[in-house]
Formats: sequence, C-alpha cells, structure tokens
Amino acid sequence: MSELSGSESFAEFRKLIAHLRSPQGCPWDRKQTHETLKTTLLEECYEVLQAIEVKSSSKLREELGDLLLQIMLNSQIAEEAGEFNVDDVVRGITAKLIRRHPHVFGGTTVGDAEEVSQRWEQLKKQERSGQTSILDGVPPGMPALAYAFSIQRRAAGVGFDWRDEDGVIDKLVEEVEELRSAADPEERAREFGDLLFTLVNVARREGIDLEMALRGTNERFRSRFQHMERLARERALAFDKLPIDELDSLWREAKASEK
Repeated sequence: MSELSGSESFAEFRKLIAHLRSPQGCPWDRKQTHETLKTTLLEECYEVLQAIEVKSSSKLREELGDLLLQIMLNSQIAEEAGEFNVDDVVRGITAKLIRRHPHVFGGTTVGDAEEVSQRWEQLKKQERSGQTSILDGVPPGMPALAYAFSIQRRAAGVGFDWRDEDGVIDKLVEEVEELRSAADPEERAREFGDLLFTLVNVARREGIDLEMALRGTNERFRSRFQHMERLARERALAFDKLPIDELDSLWREAKASEK
C-alpha cells in the first residue's frame, strides 16, 4: 500500500472515527459524549505540554495525534447530532485566522509582534461587540491560575493595568503583609487568593509563562527530594525519622549536586 497524502490520510482518519462510533464499531467509542471526553481532553493537552518540555519530537508527534483524536471524536459526536462537523471547525478557524491577520491578508501594516498582539485584542473586542463584558469569553472552568492570567490580560488590553513593574511588586509586598495580619482562616484564604492573583500579575508583566515556571519548580523539587531519598538509602538512614536539620542538610546536598 502506497503512503497516503496529507489530505488522504486525514480523510481516512475521519472515516475511521466515524466507523468507531458506528453500530459496527467500538462500544466504548459509541458511549462517549462531549461531557465524558472532557477529562481525557484536558489530560491530552497536558501530555502535549510534557512532550514539549522534554524536547522529544517523537513524543510530541504521538501526543498531538492523541489530541487530534479528541478533537475528531468531539466533531464526530456533533456531526451525529446535526450540529456541525470537522469541516465546519476547519472553515471556522480558517476564517478567524484570516480575519485576525489583516496585516498578512489585508492592507494593514504593523511594526512588530507587540503591535500584532495589541491589534489581535482589538479585533477580538470587535467580535465580542454583542457581549456585556470583555471577560465573558474567558471560560470560568479554566484552571484558576490560567483563568487569572487570561482575565488580567483582557483587562490590560483596555488599559486597566499597572503603570510599571514597581507598582505590581509593591502590591505583592502589600498582599504578603495582609496575609500575615489576617485574623481568621476565612480571611487568610481570601488574602492568599489575592497574593496568588498578584503573583500572576507579576508573571504577566514580566513575560513569564506561569504554568511552565511552576511546573519547572515542581520538577526541581521532585528531583531534589528523590535525590535526598537516595542519599538516605545509601547511608542506611531512616528518611522519615530524620530531624528537620538533617533533612535540610540533605536538601542542600541534593541542590548542590545540580551545579
């Protein structure tokens, strides 16, 4: 069998998904709905991120295929319900990209990537003209940190932002003090939320990908902690019985080994 072209392979993939959902297909695939696929869709997005982080092109190719499967399954479910099909999905995103790139497909000129981003937000605002708030398009079901980043960026797009980095850093210090002086658990939780929200603002202002920054810290902690455990095993130490000063010493040793 000769190798399929891109369009042929996509058409065959589409037929495959339709067959899996057919009475002659797979009971599990037939049972799926938009609701039941939500968790898997989110997991596949995170697996794509992991493949990017480990810089594995083969893993990224595989995970993008898994993510495409989720898109195709949702599109097939919608097609069966008479709502839309994958062609409509492609047509929609194609039209949106052309509409939001007038500097490429129209007569508009831009100076740099920053101006492109600003114009992108302006175009999105025009598309949202029927909505009551510029924040309406941000799904509240997003992970909280990502949601905070998105609504802050939307607000900043209309000028509601700190004048400079010093202002947001000062606000961060203020929120730390308010957390320290909180009188009860409810107030501490509220002040902690304010502190996290301000940290998101810092990341946004500094151009830091807060998700990747925290994932990096998580990975460093995991690596160092497991190094501590290995050191304890090598020295016949009961890791869970060590006093905090010895644990701190192992931590410093694990951290120094990275240099």
